[in-house]
Amino acid sequence: MAIVGLGLLGGSLGLALKKAGFTGRIVGYARRTETRAQALSMGAVDEAPDEPFAAVRGADLIVLATPVAAILDHLSRLHAHWSPQALVTDVGSTKRRICEHAARIYDQLPMFLGGHPMAGKERSGLENADARLFENARYVLTPLKPEHSNDPRVQAFHGLVASIGARAITCEPAAHDVAVAYLSHLPQLLSSGLAGLMDEKNAAGGLSLELAASGFRDVTRLADSPYSVWRDICLTNTENIQMALDGLIQKLESIKLHLGDRELEREFAAAHRLRHKLRESG
Repeated sequence: MAIVGLGLLGGSLGLALKKAGFTGRIVGYARRTETRAQALSMGAVDEAPDEPFAAVRGADLIVLATPVAAILDHLSRLHAHWSPQALVTDVGSTKRRICEHAARIYDQLPMFLGGHPMAGKERSGLENADARLFENARYVLTPLKPEHSNDPRVQAFHGLVASIGARAITCEPAAHDVAVAYLSHLPQLLSSGLAGLMDEKNAAGGLSLELAASGFRDVTRLADSPYSVWRDICLTNTENIQMALDGLIQKLESIKLHLGDRELEREFAAAHRLRHKLRESG
């Protein structure tokens, strides 16, 4: 198999497969020489050529583990170099644009399967890769056509997902992007926006960060995530994220309006119900 992109997800995938006993040869590509050398020394890959074409040539499974814009570029530039029998998948955090682009390029050979492991850390990079990153995580799969789910290549990939401790969920690309706008992208922007506001208040001399405790640290944990990761996500899911932000703004306006009455209690009760549902679902 080939992993194009040896950051947090690509590196963790290689380590997780090795830990799970994967016996195939893993060839990895990263743009930086230092990253390729580090991936080899960590044991995340068996080979690390200095060209992406060499990494994907002859591979049965190709995983594009780069930011979304690079995934779109790789789909266009690399398809002439991979085997017609290959399964090509990705780890992009948005799916509609990627799947639409893949559908324009591919038919059956090779087969493309959209993917999004719902696992990660606030800190990116190969140095933060972890063989246990995918354990107990959902791994969303977005086939271009419903019948692709019956293809032996896709079924084999389901097995690989299970071997690293993740649970595969099949979803339609557009529905995926709506859901993650609320459940993933909105929390990130809320965390970053809150941390940015506190930075401005602190710089203006109107706020002492010495009073920040565990609650503030918890809610701003995602603010450590780099813009380089989130730029492409925001560009390829803009409308859904704007809709989610509008909903949150309306909710905050309602909370602001009802700070002094019992409506605020109902907001807390609704929040508790959601947390209970999340705990019950594991």
